[in-house]
Amino acid sequence: MSKHKDIIIIGGGAAGFFSAINIAEQYSDLSVAILERGKTGLQKVKISGGGRCNVTHAEFIPSELVINYPRGEKELLGPFHSFMTGDTITWFEERGVELKIEEDGRMFPVSNSSQTIIDCFLDEAKTHGVDVLYNHSVKSIDVLDNGFSIETSQENFQCGQLIIATGSNTKIWKLLEDLGHTIVEPVPSLFTFDIRDERIRNIPGVVAKDVEVKVLGTDLISTGPLLITHVGMSAPAILKLSAFGAIELSKLNYHFDIEVNFIRQDLDSCLASLKSLKLDLAKKLVVNYTQFDLPKRLWKQLVLDANIDETNRWADINKNQIDALSKQLTKAIFKVTGKSTFKEEFVTAGGVDLREINFKTFESKLIPDLYFAGEVINVDAVTGGFNFQNAWTSAYIASRSIQLK
Repeated sequence: MSKHKDIIIIGGGAAGFFSAINIAEQYSDLSVAILERGKTGLQKVKISGGGRCNVTHAEFIPSELVINYPRGEKELLGPFHSFMTGDTITWFEERGVELKIEEDGRMFPVSNSSQTIIDCFLDEAKTHGVDVLYNHSVKSIDVLDNGFSIETSQENFQCGQLIIATGSNTKIWKLLEDLGHTIVEPVPSLFTFDIRDERIRNIPGVVAKDVEVKVLGTDLISTGPLLITHVGMSAPAILKLSAFGAIELSKLNYHFDIEVNFIRQDLDSCLASLKSLKLDLAKKLVVNYTQFDLPKRLWKQLVLDANIDETNRWADINKNQIDALSKQLTKAIFKVTGKSTFKEEFVTAGGVDLREINFKTFESKLIPDLYFAGEVINVDAVTGGFNFQNAWTSAYIASRSIQLK
């Protein structure tokens, strides 16, 4: 015997809870249930932003916000005019959760704890009578004349309208494919670069504040802070490349060369600066006088790699050494030999083909009364709260598109 619910949301993550709460608030007489395969939900919310939950990003112009989505830029422009960052802030504030903006634009709860967001969702779901069912792994989805039949590991359900908010869940993608949807093959999107190189081996934790990174042999280029890690390189300059180059870098099997310009100057300008320094700091040791606002440890490594030793004064270095140092500063080549997931915030490019979704409602163009929210569709973003903003926007619009029947 199947249990009947008016609305079922598959997936108890950010998009799933946001959908369910907004539907239940709007239609108090509808029965709403979340089916979550895990023993708890909201796991990405819990670990996001190092356990602080990077709720959104302080970008308030839709045309600027969409630039952060390698896949979905064009499609999200309309939805962001309906519900975006300011609406997210208001939504949480109205429910007692105040957000703050950090220097880099990321937004977190003032409490600095993701538990604040989790508690808000659980409280709201309870207040509005959302039935949250854990350990319900979905086995099959069938389309009926008047809705859907869903078989889980625990029991069977029927519903009139269905929202899929399962993120990068390959089993659900397979079920959607069986229903006729096209699934764009998933590839990792946010990842750091594995690099073994003597120049950076002993300086993990060093941050170069403003660099330019190119993937050689491609058109991929990015700028921003660069962090040297114990396995290679990370931070926005790298993560942007991993997001915008997700498909291309996958085809290269994550083996490629990058060129790093640590000082954002061209080679000739750098040469001219170094020649001036040779005159101005003639008696000073090169390794001791860090230039171009670089971290001391990074400067030292680049100097040593230009065949300038620790005893060389500026006056001692020759043309070849100046040329070599200029190349290290503006055209340093590093060999990438693999990737590492960015912390635990695993994001993929891939999912339901965007051409099969009506972005005014987030309803399937193929199956009436079937809606999508969050990363189950082929939308992904750079790091900084943008993936959550896609979850809130798509979930909110889907919840407002549900029709009373």
